[in-house]
Amino acid sequence: MSWFLIAPILVPMTTAALAVLLWNQRPAQRAVSACGAGLHLITTILLMVQVWRGGILAGQMGDWPAPFGITLVADHLSAVMVLITGVMGFGVCLYSLSDMNENRENNGFHPLYHVLLTGVTGAFITGDLFNLYVWFEVMLIASFALLALGSEKEQLDGAIKYAAINLVSTVMFLIAIGTLYGLTGTLNMADLALRLPHVEQRGLVTTIAVLFMIAFGIKSAVFPLFFWLPASYHTPAVAVSAIFAGLLTKVGVYALVRTFTLIFTSDVAYTHGALLVVAGLTMVTGVLGAAAQNEIRRILSFHIISQIGYMIMGLALYTPLGLIGAVFYLVHHIIVKTNLFLVAGIIRRLTGSMELKRIGGLYKASPLLVVLFLIPALSLSGIPPLSGFWAKLVLIRASLEIGSYAIAATAVLVGALTLFSMTKIWGEAFWKPHPEGPARTLGIGDLTATERALLIGPIMVFAALTIAIGLWAQPFLDLATRASGELLERTPYIDAVMGVRP
Repeated sequence: MSWFLIAPILVPMTTAALAVLLWNQRPAQRAVSACGAGLHLITTILLMVQVWRGGILAGQMGDWPAPFGITLVADHLSAVMVLITGVMGFGVCLYSLSDMNENRENNGFHPLYHVLLTGVTGAFITGDLFNLYVWFEVMLIASFALLALGSEKEQLDGAIKYAAINLVSTVMFLIAIGTLYGLTGTLNMADLALRLPHVEQRGLVTTIAVLFMIAFGIKSAVFPLFFWLPASYHTPAVAVSAIFAGLLTKVGVYALVRTFTLIFTSDVAYTHGALLVVAGLTMVTGVLGAAAQNEIRRILSFHIISQIGYMIMGLALYTPLGLIGAVFYLVHHIIVKTNLFLVAGIIRRLTGSMELKRIGGLYKASPLLVVLFLIPALSLSGIPPLSGFWAKLVLIRASLEIGSYAIAATAVLVGALTLFSMTKIWGEAFWKPHPEGPARTLGIGDLTATERALLIGPIMVFAALTIAIGLWAQPFLDLATRASGELLERTPYIDAVMGVRP
């Protein structure tokens, strides 16, 4: 077993344990949390470098050969998702040191945060469906606790809705896993890719595929299974909202991409055709929901739903260019959406609210924040030359190449409506005067210079990444191309997993 595979899981797990041991020592706990997040980022970079140089990396826990042991595997898609988890995890952790109040830290924010990173990372590099379920449960427990942290009425209401719907997803996931195991005798994904085509009950295979589609669809927040997300993501602390917005639904999208390119590929016309319809409806309902909202985090929450539709669109097209677009969009959206939630937190600090009617004046109060908002906002809308433009362009071109004109038109329309929502925030929060007088400037208040740097630093870095991906898109497209090739040509993945011996 390669340490490159183990370390990205082991580091946040160990950090969480150390944070628990330092429960009553807040300064030490904060230091351990930040150092652990930094070390986690380093391990994710090393994994990405290893996969980029040497190809797919696979290993078996406990020297049990596949498909009998616990398999960890990282191809280019897994590696880039683990890397972006490390980047977002470190940035949001630094932000939280200035954003999170003492009460939430004393009640377990730091250990729960790193348990969440453990679950997300494990989900991206597991090689079998049962352990994917295990990592989903780790994520669910940590995310539920983080949502409820603070025990405010609105938080508890959102946390209960979140947990209830995700438990439905969990039950469906377990039913699908049990049925699939009874049919094939294995849950190793590479082994399933070999065995499933030889199963005679094709109708049952398609039924199982639909069960997985629904289970992962709930976790991805696709139409019509998304209602839990806007009911919960605006309720917790800003740092929690940001990491949720960036990563949690993307684990569901990743699971859909992995299973519907590696395992369920025998009835593409039905399964991927259904996914294409779901993608279009997800885009439209999400952006219309955003247009109807008047609270910044609610607007951004509905945009998560809308943008998930673009990622599912790339999977549903099931062409090399479509999958390139899906992978590129995943990376772009994680950075941009996390950043917008972090900006929303600073807006609340400066104006006292996130309700658009109760805020304003930021254009004069903080010109820097204007720039830091516009970069991810315009990128989310697909304005060139930012990262979102290339992501949308690749997907629209992929749909036009195979004559899917309806989904291409939908993608263009939703992009225009996204721009409308962003200009709505701009007009209310930045351009109009604050209804209660001038907003505070970023440099005034009870924050020290270090605390301000912890708030603004991650936002500036994420904005720079968005610009860099837009201006120098080719290396990122090359990475997405490698990932797309491995998704469509399954043999290297299967060989890497099944060929490993103790």
